[in-house]
Amino acid sequence: MTYRPFFTEGANRPSRWLVTCDHAANTVPPFVNGGSLGLDPADMARHIAYDPGAAGVARALARALDAPCIMTNFSRLVIDPNRGEDDPTLVMKLYDGTIIPANRHVGPADIEQRLNALYRPYHSELARMAARQDDTIIVSIHSFTRQLQGRPPRPWHIGVLYATDDRLTRPLINRMAQETDICVGENEPYGGHLPGDAIARHGIAYQRLNALIELRNDLIVTEDQQAAWAQRLAPMLVEAADHAGARLTPVAAENN
Repeated sequence: MTYRPFFTEGANRPSRWLVTCDHAANTVPPFVNGGSLGLDPADMARHIAYDPGAAGVARALARALDAPCIMTNFSRLVIDPNRGEDDPTLVMKLYDGTIIPANRHVGPADIEQRLNALYRPYHSELARMAARQDDTIIVSIHSFTRQLQGRPPRPWHIGVLYATDDRLTRPLINRMAQETDICVGENEPYGGHLPGDAIARHGIAYQRLNALIELRNDLIVTEDQQAAWAQRLAPMLVEAADHAGARLTPVAAENN
């Protein structure tokens, strides 16, 4: 089977929504160190290699919104598509206490190969799909681990991240705050401002409504859990977009 760096589902679905999953897979392509980063399978199954559960949520959410879904097919440890090309964490050598053997001595030529074979094709597809309509809304689905090594447990069930543009995220956070059984993090467990990331490149730079959603990965282990969260999120996103209709003033584009 020919390797593909990304998958697009529902490319012809008509809605203005576009669902993305930057860290959908823990795949190591065969041209990268023979298809292995030198890590144990247990480490490759951890959050350091991909976002567990996120792909299932993204696919179900896209179906609920009648929207396309774009998902990577390479591990974030091979190269991280949610970083700018000049970001020092583009290829991680150490992550959450784990050394990445195949990345320890990675050089510029290796990184350029990964950019050309993986990173840039994914972003080209994202750019193409985002441009299919004038009013595209981008929703990026991620997941986070409940606890990093040596750190306190994270209390949030879900996080909503944003940078300079909160037209969609502000009403979405307000809507989520009405839910009594979930703890919502605003720009938690990470800040939403990461120059050159996928949302900056394809959302903010084109003044498209956007949101990055982080779900705690122990809550989206099974297909049923993933589907349930997607069904819960879809109407809240639609409601937030309706509210954002009154806040469609342009936002400042960020440098890519």
